[in-house]
Amino acid sequence: MAPSKKAGKKVAPAPKKSGGQGKVAKADWKEGFKKKQVGVSDMTLLTTISNESINDNLQKRWTNAEIYTYIGSVLISVNPFRGVYISSWYSLDDYKLAADLGIYTEETLQRYRGKNRLEVPPHVFSIAEGAYYNMNAYHENQCVIISGESGAGKTEAAKRIMQYIAEVSGGQDSSIQEIKDMVLATNPLLESFGCAKTLRNNNSSRHGKYLEIMFNTQGEPVGAQITNYLLEKGRVVGQIENERDFHIFYQFTKAATDEQREMFGLQGPEAYAYTSASNCLEVSDIDDVKDYRDTLKAMGVIGLSQEEQTEIFRMLAIILWLGNVQFGELDDGNSKIADTDVTDFVAYLMGVDSSQVQKVLTSKVVETQRGGRRGSVYDVPLNPSQATSGRDALSKAIYNNLFEWIVSRINVSMKPRFASAHVIGILDIFGFEIFEDNSFEQLCINYVNEKLQQIFIELTLKTEQEEYVREQIKWTPIKYFNNKIVCDLIEERRPPGIFAALNDACATAHADPTAADNSFIQRTSILSSNPHFEARGTQFLVKHYAGDVMYNVSGMTDKNKDSLIKDLLDLIGSSDNQFLQGLFPDRPDPNSKKRPPTAGDRIKASAGALVENLMKAQPSYIRTIKPNQNRSSSEYDLKAILHQIKYLGLQENIRVRRAGFAYRNTFEKMVERFYLLSPKTSYAGDYTWHGDSKSGCEQILRDCGIAKDEWQMGVTKAFIKNPETLFALETMRDQYWHNMARRIQRAFRNYMRYKHECARRIQRFWKNNKEGIVYSQVRDYGHQILAGKKERRRFSLLSYRRFMGDYLDVNGKSPLGGELASACGIGSDHVTYSGRIQLLVSKLGRSSKLSPRFIVVTNKAVHILITTNKDGRNQTVVERKIPLVSIRSIGLSSLRDDFMTLNGPIVEEGDPVFSCHFKTELATHLLQLTQASITMLVSPTMEYAKKRDKKAQVKFLKDERVLKDGVYKSHTVTVGSGEPPSSLSRPPAKRKAGIVRPITQGKLLRAGGPSDKPKAAAKPKPAPRPLPGGSAPAAAAPPTLRATPSASASTPRASIAAPTTGSRAPPATSTTGSRAPPAPPRAAAAPPPPPPPPPPPAPAKPAVPTYRAKFAFEGQDGEMSLAKDDVVELVEKDDNGWWLVKRGGVEGWAPNNYLELVPVAAAAPPPPPPPPPRAPAAPRAVPAAPKPVAAASVTANASAKPVSVFPGMAPSNGSATPWKKPTPSPTASAASSRPGSSLAPKPGAPPPVAAKPKPPPPVAAKPGGAGKPPIPTAPRPGQGAPPPKAPPRPAGGGGGAGGIGQLDLSAALARRAQRMAED
Repeated sequence: MAPSKKAGKKVAPAPKKSGGQGKVAKADWKEGFKKKQVGVSDMTLLTTISNESINDNLQKRWTNAEIYTYIGSVLISVNPFRGVYISSWYSLDDYKLAADLGIYTEETLQRYRGKNRLEVPPHVFSIAEGAYYNMNAYHENQCVIISGESGAGKTEAAKRIMQYIAEVSGGQDSSIQEIKDMVLATNPLLESFGCAKTLRNNNSSRHGKYLEIMFNTQGEPVGAQITNYLLEKGRVVGQIENERDFHIFYQFTKAATDEQREMFGLQGPEAYAYTSASNCLEVSDIDDVKDYRDTLKAMGVIGLSQEEQTEIFRMLAIILWLGNVQFGELDDGNSKIADTDVTDFVAYLMGVDSSQVQKVLTSKVVETQRGGRRGSVYDVPLNPSQATSGRDALSKAIYNNLFEWIVSRINVSMKPRFASAHVIGILDIFGFEIFEDNSFEQLCINYVNEKLQQIFIELTLKTEQEEYVREQIKWTPIKYFNNKIVCDLIEERRPPGIFAALNDACATAHADPTAADNSFIQRTSILSSNPHFEARGTQFLVKHYAGDVMYNVSGMTDKNKDSLIKDLLDLIGSSDNQFLQGLFPDRPDPNSKKRPPTAGDRIKASAGALVENLMKAQPSYIRTIKPNQNRSSSEYDLKAILHQIKYLGLQENIRVRRAGFAYRNTFEKMVERFYLLSPKTSYAGDYTWHGDSKSGCEQILRDCGIAKDEWQMGVTKAFIKNPETLFALETMRDQYWHNMARRIQRAFRNYMRYKHECARRIQRFWKNNKEGIVYSQVRDYGHQILAGKKERRRFSLLSYRRFMGDYLDVNGKSPLGGELASACGIGSDHVTYSGRIQLLVSKLGRSSKLSPRFIVVTNKAVHILITTNKDGRNQTVVERKIPLVSIRSIGLSSLRDDFMTLNGPIVEEGDPVFSCHFKTELATHLLQLTQASITMLVSPTMEYAKKRDKKAQVKFLKDERVLKDGVYKSHTVTVGSGEPPSSLSRPPAKRKAGIVRPITQGKLLRAGGPSDKPKAAAKPKPAPRPLPGGSAPAAAAPPTLRATPSASASTPRASIAAPTTGSRAPPATSTTGSRAPPAPPRAAAAPPPPPPPPPPPAPAKPAVPTYRAKFAFEGQDGEMSLAKDDVVELVEKDDNGWWLVKRGGVEGWAPNNYLELVPVAAAAPPPPPPPPPRAPAAPRAVPAAPKPVAAASVTANASAKPVSVFPGMAPSNGSATPWKKPTPSPTASAASSRPGSSLAPKPGAPPPVAAKPKPPPPVAAKPGGAGKPPIPTAPRPGQGAPPPKAPPRPAGGGGGAGGIGQLDLSAALARRAQRMAED
């Protein structure tokens, strides 16, 4: 049993099935632990498309904690109501700690990074990744539209998108990180001031915001901007039972510092009417104290100063204390302040006079006008109800303006630091609302949701189908509900809609709110013609896309006016608090007759601007669904969700998605994005397509292997059906750059491999020869000191003889060398020479005798050692030690013997005389160590001191009978003759020629050296072209063509040139060894004249050098195999040891040390010219052979392919056009891989000859080479023909139009004329 690939465990082999079927892989046990997919993750795959099947699928997934589902690219999110609500996320680190349901962890986020929608399960992170990727890839602004009713999870989805973008957008710059922190800090800050607990949602957004994150070209956030929409300021002064005011009031009253409580007289939330009237001070999953701390941190991150924060909390305190101002009723029905201490404290906080506060809260100034002129001014007292309304209006105005100031202050802090290129917008706005009592606020909220629904319909249903018709795409129309009629009901001016009717009512009855409401009721009667509107007394019904909503008219006109009375504005203007005054910068001009904009006007303008911004970006959709009204994590309200499915139009969305196309873009954008994927539209990253954008787009999709039914071409756009196809294209595009990077890496590795191999060869050669070179230099010095003085032994003159010096390896510490070093006590001294000698030892009463010794020479002394046997053990000791400074001379004989003596100071032992085979080397080292201070004595006799006072002499005699090195007897040495004294070492022996192998080897590189495999001609690089939808790409430098030497500058060669005037077919001419004179011009219809007589022979051309093989050579790929004595022609000499030779029309590489030059034989006289043929024959070239051969007329090749004779068909570089590709022979070689090689014949070489025009061997030319010239033919019109009587230009000169393997037109005409003559 073999170990499995997964875990390395032993697994039983799968049983073989009958029928010869292959093995089936065994299931992995880990699959049992994978989370099972419940339902369908993309509802476009549902078998049955109905609202009920959609509801059933969502229920299955929600019950199993799968809250996200796709409809194509639209994400459906069902609120799980799980986990603890956290409104305090203000930094990226806090986001990483959040792990509700375990699907928002850091690990989960990284799993979606860089993945397309189909690679990972549905998730809000996938929508964020898609928007961020599309922005960077397609350079288009993106937006994420999150829609759904209140409590469905829109704010949570927006926070998750911001979390993901902040994590993946990169950027190490401190300013970029600061922007990220600010973007995240806006969540807790705006939630505190803009969210509140409602019956349906504990963190309901009571305002809308559109956050635009701005990115630079690198995809890094450089700034952001928030647009605020319709804060529900009525919540400041009143809420229904069990709802709360905005979060910040409860945070402030519960967690304020002691300093703040002292400064603002702050108490708990139960002490203020605005926060306690609804009897809901605590929420189970909200920690107001903790959220307050996080709000303060967010203010610090945003950059709010301490003074600004203090003023913000001062405004909150003013609002809270204003709510505690109570009014009593006087006898006349007018109002009075119940507790003036409260108004006194409000005046203190506002920085105004207390009496002024009391006056503006209980009375108002009325000014009458007569005939357009100012009339009387009256102080009109207010009843308690009117006074309460004025107080609440002031509170709402302060809070609304404070909220807008905070948003503008955030925008100032997040202002882009650098230039921004693209934007991702995130829309988090209030959801659709249906309450028991619906008023003006609900009308505005539901109107904005209608506009968002209209965008969804426009972009996903209506516009898409209209585009299919416009682009002439095959399409089956889908029916859907278009809510434009509802939007027109609310916003239209003519016929007037609800907002227009409200404005008219406010204008006609502006003094009395009740009268204005009655006027509005009367005006709504004209709206009854709209099927989505019903007037019902003091109420009216609007049939929204999300359901029918009954609105209460009472107070609606007053809310629509949304303006403070002049007295309240004057009160604020008199304040000494500059911050409070700054909240009201725009005050109405009392003299202006223009009606100020109402709340309805502002929300309509804001909604229109929002729609305009969203339409400028590429949208992504998140449709949120609320599973129940009780915020339960286990209750799935089938009826309520079915209603949401219907009004969200999910069924229609699925039908359109299944029948439509997932992606479309203009041809120019498609080509700009994906032109790299086709070799016909790109080259080396440049766009090279010459056709239009539509044909280029089709070519790209075909080359990528995309099935035809997966895409359609419209009039201006390309449509791709499935997102899988788009993802495949994107994957291929990403892979393209990886492939290019790998190519560059491979080429660089090849270069480094080649470089290192060359370095290793150089190093190897140097290591093998550097020491030998030093030893050879020492040997040459030895030759100098004995030059012409002493006969030499034959073996001392061998070429490989080197003066190694330490022959006993004393420096290497070999066993013998170590023993000698120890005996000499040389320590760390370097041993220059060590060896064996025969020392002449004097014997008492008899002749001296040679005795073996060791000699060791250091840079200080000469040591002579002797080995003796003592007590059965060999012992080596120093017999003599002669300091180098004491040696005066070295005595040698003039014969070839090995005896020498070291003449030193007068000592008892005398001078040593010994025989040393390496005497020249020893003397050389001694001279080098003493800087040549020792005298060399070379004579027929050698004198030495035998003892202190006794001189002796050794004579040297020549005796040819002595075959040994020398025989000593009685002070006489006899030796045979040696080499002359002037002899030097033999020259180095010629090494046996080995096989020269290529340098480059291995899988990373192509095989180096010559090759017999034909190499395809290099494909010309296409010229880069500008992209159809953008600027021209950076064009690569065009390839430089090295100029070919002209014919006039080269050696004259055999050629034919017959210029033609006004004729399409040049006449045929006969050819000899010299150039034929050009024929005179003649008309095209004239018959060809007989050939002219042959000209006199030209001077003999220099023969092509030929070489003979000295040895047999077995060639490999691209090399020419040679037998001994084979004769080849030389084509080119290369400096790397290889020559390009030719034999029998086949070229190949051969080692130059295998070849020797063949002497040139005398040229034979040319034979007489042949008789003229009956018809003009095709031209024939002169052979390039050692012996010139006369040319003969030949018939045209009938099998040759016809050629075009239209002008301008020659290639642009002027070379011959290869209309017919040459057929390479099996042994033809291509040497493009050999560095520096060239196959171009030299200018002096004559053109070759053959039975018919032969193609050159397919060997790549050396860079810059001219290439093998084609057979010259007459130039054609329009191709830059040379003037008459000018020598023809070789290939590349632009004059020839004939191609290799191409039948000339003149030859074709000659063949036709010959056939007609034979018939």
